[in-house]
Amino acid sequence: MRLEGKVAIVTGAGRGLGKGIALKLAKEGAKVVVSDVMEENAREAVKEIQEAGGQALAVVSNVADLSDVNRLYEETLAAYHKLDIVVNNAGINRDAMLHKMTVEQWDQVIAVNLTGVFYMTQAAAKIMREQESGSIINISSASWLGNIGQANYAASKAGVVGLTKTASRELAKKGVTCNAICPGFIETDMTRGVPEKVWDIMVSKIPMGRAGKPEDVANMIVFLASDEARYITGEVINVGGGMIL
Repeated sequence: MRLEGKVAIVTGAGRGLGKGIALKLAKEGAKVVVSDVMEENAREAVKEIQEAGGQALAVVSNVADLSDVNRLYEETLAAYHKLDIVVNNAGINRDAMLHKMTVEQWDQVIAVNLTGVFYMTQAAAKIMREQESGSIINISSASWLGNIGQANYAASKAGVVGLTKTASRELAKKGVTCNAICPGFIETDMTRGVPEKVWDIMVSKIPMGRAGKPEDVANMIVFLASDEARYITGEVINVGGGMIL
């Protein structure tokens, strides 16, 4: 129970990686605000947390909408009266080769994956600076180094790295940490749907020889959110079985 008494927001927590993160934080004692654009998914995640003995609240929120982000923080503080952890996990992909990518595909991904993280991080910083404590954990991706067919996604995730490092410098003296995690190929509802040939190609790039599990990422988040990591900030940590070496 390393996070007992702490309050956490996890975006994109209705399914997949975000849901796995929310479940793990709750298991470690945190009160978790499950944020997602899909109400049914958010409520289902909260139900699982509560059935396991944890505390959670569902808030429907689109991180690309500043008014939604403000409401998310208002509802969190109204319910739990404080905020200790923010995990910026919400993200989308609209893949296309660079010469075929539409402006709409570019704008959609940047709005959620980068501007949304900015909105969330800025709002968290205002609260955490005042209380002089807190942990912001941003989910980037191994793709931030570049990936064919993902100019928009790679750019957004590289932007998350830059934002994380800047926030860590600005917030360090206030006792607030900000780190980024770059998951590799993680087994989720989305990745299970890829063709078998694609799955095999992705796994072949991983020295450990298998896809990761959501809990592999969640375990790192628990550590970074705990008091054990209070002297760690501005780091970009790969969780990918050696996919990036």
